[in-house]
Amino acid sequence: MILVTGSVLGREDTIQELLEISREHVQRSLTEPGCITHGVYVDAENPLRLVFVEQWKDRESLGLHFQVPGSIEFVSHLRRLAAEPPSLNVYDAMPIEM
Repeated sequence: MILVTGSVLGREDTIQELLEISREHVQRSLTEPGCITHGVYVDAENPLRLVFVEQWKDRESLGLHFQVPGSIEFVSHLRRLAAEPPSLNVYDAMPIEM
């Protein structure tokens, strides 16, 4: 499984638009093959920061996700609305049974 985390810091004048396009991106991503979970959350300590958490079946599915025109457009809009460059981290993860 592939785990993706990321965040973006908005500005007071862009946070609502950032949240709106992020929700649209999440909903679209959830329909893509290999997407297990995908969510966007408002940081409890900084309401101008949005945090993304995603799980993908494999690297191939994530690679295809990055090539979807809607994903490319989303990243472009995200960068334009952000107060600083967004962060993205990708991990190869294995669930641990507890």
